[in-house]
Amino acid sequence: MLQAPRARVARRPVHGVLLLDKPLGWSSNDALQKVKWLLRAEKAGHTGTLDPLASGILPLCFGAATKFSQLHLDADKTYEAVACLGVKTSTADAEGSVIETRPVKVDGEQLKRVVAQFSGLIRQTPPMHSALKKDGRALYDYARAGIEVERDAREVRIIELAAILECEISGRELIKMTVRCSKGTYIRTLAEDIGEALACGAHLIALRRTETGGFGLPQCVTLDALESMSEEERMKCLLPVDSLLRNHTAIELDAENSGRFLSGLRRRGSWADMALAAVYAGNPRTLLGSAHVKSGELIPTRLLSPVEIEQMNRF
Repeated sequence: MLQAPRARVARRPVHGVLLLDKPLGWSSNDALQKVKWLLRAEKAGHTGTLDPLASGILPLCFGAATKFSQLHLDADKTYEAVACLGVKTSTADAEGSVIETRPVKVDGEQLKRVVAQFSGLIRQTPPMHSALKKDGRALYDYARAGIEVERDAREVRIIELAAILECEISGRELIKMTVRCSKGTYIRTLAEDIGEALACGAHLIALRRTETGGFGLPQCVTLDALESMSEEERMKCLLPVDSLLRNHTAIELDAENSGRFLSGLRRRGSWADMALAAVYAGNPRTLLGSAHVKSGELIPTRLLSPVEIEQMNRF
């Protein structure tokens, strides 16, 4: 019996940011596509991936917000993580096969001394099982083919690192960590390196992102909650586009200068030099884009289109 063709989803312009609490087992792209379908959005992107084995905050950008998603790719992030001591795996996390086991003889004072070594600027060698590219090919592609390639160590910043020892009923020795760090930090590599410094090895068994760029878990919505909502309720979960520009200084232009700025022209004024400006037109207050100021000139960085502005004002 032939099945009836599936009804085509009518896409529409959607502009804003949705803070998703990504569940375990979902890739970031799968979660994005699901929410994009639920909102019937035309254009969407996310601000940095979370591994399927990680959960937590994943900002999803729709429409005009995608123009500013890079800002949150570069943002500091906070994680809660659990590492299992005494066992190393091929991927530095629970997905990999066990490649080494060692006895664990660690106390709180030793852990405290080691943790101090991993605060501030540190160097990390990216794991083979990562999306980082070499010669146009993701490292995990090489790893799956059994090929080890040379990777340069990179400098990252561990802003805050707290860790405590715990012992499970099963006898496993665990480290529970809270890490606030710069972009590009691999938490599983951090866990593995701490394990090496403790002379017993370690691998990551749990990871949850709790904050990114000033957004936190209390602001998030789950996929299950979104699915149970009406379309109108889902739209109310969206934050405005300029929520991505919270670290920018607001500059408001009159009608004449707004039009010229929006066409890409620099504007001159009495503004102090600044690296990050969010530019608005007044009455009604409307976001035009981002800019920076140098020597009294307001220089456009990313501009919204007139169509995007009109759609944002309509909804």
